[in-house]
Amino acid sequence: MTASGFFRRARFSVCFAGLLVASALVGAPALAQEPPSLKQAVESGALPPMAERLPETPRVIDLAALGRSEGRYGGTLTMLMAQSKDIRMMTIYGYARLVGFDEKLELVPDILESFEVEEGRIFTLKLRPGHRWSDGAPFTAEDFRYAWQDVETDEDLSRAGPSQVMLVDGEPPAFEVIDQHTVRYTWSKPNPQFLPSLAGGSPNYIAVPAHYLKQFHQKYVDKAELDAKVADAGVRDWVALHTIRARAYRPENPDLPSLEPWVNITPPPAERFIFKRNPYYHRVDKSGRQLPYIDEIFMGISSADIIPAKTGSGDSDLQARYLRFDNYTFLKQASQTHGYEVKLWRDGDGSQVAYLPNLNVNDAVWRDLFRDVRFRRALSVAIHREEINQQFYFGLAHPAANTVLDTSPLFRPEYDQAWAQYDPDLANRLLDEIGLERGVDGIRRLPDGRRAELIVELAGGTEESDVTQLVGEYWGKIGIKIFPRAMQLDNLRRRFLSGDTQMSVWSGLNVGLATADVPPEELAPVSSVQGNWPQWGQYVETGGKAGEMVDEPNALRLHQLFQSWRVSSTTEERRAIWHEMLGIYTDQVYTIGTVNGVLQPVVVRNTLQNVPDKGIYAFAPVAYFGVYMPDTFWFSAGD
Repeated sequence: MTASGFFRRARFSVCFAGLLVASALVGAPALAQEPPSLKQAVESGALPPMAERLPETPRVIDLAALGRSEGRYGGTLTMLMAQSKDIRMMTIYGYARLVGFDEKLELVPDILESFEVEEGRIFTLKLRPGHRWSDGAPFTAEDFRYAWQDVETDEDLSRAGPSQVMLVDGEPPAFEVIDQHTVRYTWSKPNPQFLPSLAGGSPNYIAVPAHYLKQFHQKYVDKAELDAKVADAGVRDWVALHTIRARAYRPENPDLPSLEPWVNITPPPAERFIFKRNPYYHRVDKSGRQLPYIDEIFMGISSADIIPAKTGSGDSDLQARYLRFDNYTFLKQASQTHGYEVKLWRDGDGSQVAYLPNLNVNDAVWRDLFRDVRFRRALSVAIHREEINQQFYFGLAHPAANTVLDTSPLFRPEYDQAWAQYDPDLANRLLDEIGLERGVDGIRRLPDGRRAELIVELAGGTEESDVTQLVGEYWGKIGIKIFPRAMQLDNLRRRFLSGDTQMSVWSGLNVGLATADVPPEELAPVSSVQGNWPQWGQYVETGGKAGEMVDEPNALRLHQLFQSWRVSSTTEERRAIWHEMLGIYTDQVYTIGTVNGVLQPVVVRNTLQNVPDKGIYAFAPVAYFGVYMPDTFWFSAGD
């Protein structure tokens, strides 16, 4: 199929989906049942009735087609988090997006009524007439115009210019308001990254509540009035004030209107955050009842170390974050006493624990070693992955390189097992070939005579520490002595970007479930938070204003391939690029994986319905619980 044929079909499919939504509403029972928690506000006139709160064509969720049931209103769902900034998990879990992934990992309109794509470069977005923000203000094209013209391209608010996803070969889109409910973004070349960016766990916010934020923008407010607001907030200037008030991903501002299913009403700091239902939410079930079913969510803040124990004591209705597979036995034993079930989902990361040699480390000797593929391969084949699997994961995980999972359409065995065999003899031969001779103490010597002592820095918990201890034994047998060092995540990121970190420990690729249309950005230097090549990533991220130019041939090829993906026109092109990148990335062992497919405990209150028995637990592209639509979870009688 030609590119134009593909996008004509895309336009037809999306528009046809909109017709199905409309027809589903027409045929649905006119129950207009108000959520009981909103009934008093409606009767008093504080809220309009549901028929007036919903968009003209809300998104209809056919739960029967998903193998789930329509529910009942009410209840409070409690979950536990370790720090206040974890309130961003509600944005991830809620997963209200302009365009979102469904359970088949296909992009579908969500907040949008429809979208059209022409030639891979012209994107026309159609809003749902009558859709409103959580405060009742209309959601219109003005919210897109303000986000683009007054925020993203404002020299004060966005000093670095538009985000990279909004640039194609450095060129921003032409933005148009077609009418009150239609906007268009046009690039001169295809931008396949645009739609997936809208669907991300951390989404690209191309629409913001303009009616609320204008009161903090110098373009719309008298200077004296704005200065008074800045002084009252105790911030540096109006830019800082606008930035703080506009923060949507981490919803710390209870006054910020939202399109999410639940809206935070608790200002930080707090030991418990309360999220109330959004009375203007855009989804309904097939019977015409407005979602979400659950009235409110309580997010308690606790220490990460005791969250498994508190969950086992029944303090959480839905919990996966801060639980590990080694908590499963304890959680299962306590489940009958405390009225919950422990489901086992599959983790969606490319590796449960991965090791990232810093190719930009300041130490010139270690830098040369890390850039020698023989050294990276030696470290990889020295790891006994099956022993890690048996010792920590009861043999239920899958020993592999850090790559896409077998459930990804991009999976190939040669990526999965690239330099992942246990072969210490090969590891020793590779190190001998490099010229790293062993001393009398069994430790190899670096070219400058120092002992091969490698500091491995980690910000994770017990699991990463335990696996690293075992990995240290494997590497010790081939003459590489390691010293683990734990630290705060922010410190670790600062250290590897400054070149002080030799090697860091992380989970593997977030895109373990990748399809060809998901950006392969993790496989190339794109960001300063990539521990294996942070300064190359910073150089790309800043357009050459900071960091170091990519100067290693294979990494440079990955960078070039990713840029080619960013202007590709068809899925076929993107699939070919993905495969070349996966081939290079795994063969060159830019990250050292251990096992993947680890089972993730998901604790679910017995009365909580519609949580799937099986699922994939990953940030991208499924947003953890997000694609399973927590707004459709509900409590049965007896909660």
